[in-house]
Amino acid sequence: MLPTPHSDAKTRPPSRVQKLLKKLGPGLITGASDDDPSGIVTYAQAGAQFGLSTLWTALLTFPLMAAIQGMAARIGMVTCQGLTGTLKTHYPKVVLYGVILFCFPAVILNIGADIQSMGAVANMLFPRVPTFLFCIVFTGILLFVIIQYSYQKMAALLKWLCIALLFYLVIPFIVHPDWGAVARHTFIPSIHLNKEFLSILVAILGTTISPYLFFWQATMEAEDIEHMKMKRIFVNKRMLDDMKTDVNTGMFFSNLVMYFVILTSGVVLYGAGVKQIDTVEQAAHSLKPLAGNLSYLLFAIGVIGTGFLAIPVLAGCLSYILAETFNFSKGLDKKFYQAKPFYGMIVVSLVAGLCLQFLGITPVQALLYTAILYGLTAPVMIGVLLHIGNNKKIMGDHTNSVLSNVLGWFTLLLMTAAAVGLIWTQFFA
Repeated sequence: MLPTPHSDAKTRPPSRVQKLLKKLGPGLITGASDDDPSGIVTYAQAGAQFGLSTLWTALLTFPLMAAIQGMAARIGMVTCQGLTGTLKTHYPKVVLYGVILFCFPAVILNIGADIQSMGAVANMLFPRVPTFLFCIVFTGILLFVIIQYSYQKMAALLKWLCIALLFYLVIPFIVHPDWGAVARHTFIPSIHLNKEFLSILVAILGTTISPYLFFWQATMEAEDIEHMKMKRIFVNKRMLDDMKTDVNTGMFFSNLVMYFVILTSGVVLYGAGVKQIDTVEQAAHSLKPLAGNLSYLLFAIGVIGTGFLAIPVLAGCLSYILAETFNFSKGLDKKFYQAKPFYGMIVVSLVAGLCLQFLGITPVQALLYTAILYGLTAPVMIGVLLHIGNNKKIMGDHTNSVLSNVLGWFTLLLMTAAAVGLIWTQFFA
């Protein structure tokens, strides 16, 4: 009997795209959340201040991000716990508490800067509604979604929010750049030996390789393993290959967005003599008369979408760190009454971030303090990741490859130099 169309559809094998989408999860969300409103400010400033001269940094940071996040993901899969749990079990408490000391205020400041940026951009779209009211509404929506939905639903929702980042890939094709110049600056690095250029390089590194992403990546991989009822012995080559695909795709997507934001601001803002961008609303506002309403609208919507994507990651990361440190019941798959301290910490972090604007701390100040704290913490955390990743007692047969170690050590040296450069430019130059 000939198969009916219905039965044929059931037996049709999944396409390559469907297979890829099935593999995407924590890595994609982590990479996309890295392009939060505060990151968009950094990339827009790089383009506005130096044109296309920093496009090449996207090629540099992609393999470094992929290597470091891959280490964090593999640690989470193999140990079935987040980085905090591994640090607590195998390392002196001073390392764990030192990381918390720097991460806690940095994440709160980051959340505050993102909420303020979302509110300011929304106010531009709807000027009659005050910025602070938008901030309160956005915070309320975020709290409702995080508390109401399980981890699996949250992960699915966050994956859909990644679509908001696609808006940044459209804008350059609207403004018609010189693609020959774009290619030249992409593959031939331009370096200016002055304080301003070195500062923006440090800011790009600090924005793309942030310690909170390491914690989130490891924790989410462990959550996925726990959700599937897996144990350490079930971690096999296929699972690790799928994880690499997920992480590499997420980091590529993150760097692609960074590349196109620099490209947009480098063509439009730098070309029009707009050299200073301190907030995302300034970037969006500057685009309107120069690149048209459509570019302005896409940029603004992208900011709000990335805020909704990144803030749950920031708050969730902080809550997981504290829960694993002090043995709270934890997990986004639990109901509020099952993990009150865990969700309570998420509430505190979002409300604290919201309150920053009422304390007179501007997004620019918050981003500066965040960059300093992340910059000081990142080299330490990368060193810890390298040590864990090569520790056979912890990782068994899944220790770092030679390539992972080479890229990891290069990242460590680069981030250490960036941290020193950041301190020097802020306090001594």
